[in-house]
Amino acid sequence: MSSPLRADESIADQEAFVAFLTRLTEDYRQRGEEWENPTLEQFLEALAAWVADAGPSWYERYQGETLPPGGNWTYFAQALMAATLYE
Repeated sequence: MSSPLRADESIADQEAFVAFLTRLTEDYRQRGEEWENPTLEQFLEALAAWVADAGPSWYERYQGETLPPGGNWTYFAQALMAATLYE
């Protein structure tokens, strides 16, 4: 299965975010044992670490755009994806 979040994907609204979450859930069902952080505790710790490390300057450097002050749906999806593998 390919990544639940494609590199070029933009999640523009709540409906697209829900669809992404559905794909992320399916990815966990199919290959959760391969995730770096397969338990809820590890996942949440990695999510917090990635969000802390991936501030506005990181987002601009790697995504090529400025993160809106309130974030955006794609940012939330990227954070959830990162928590599957962030150390």
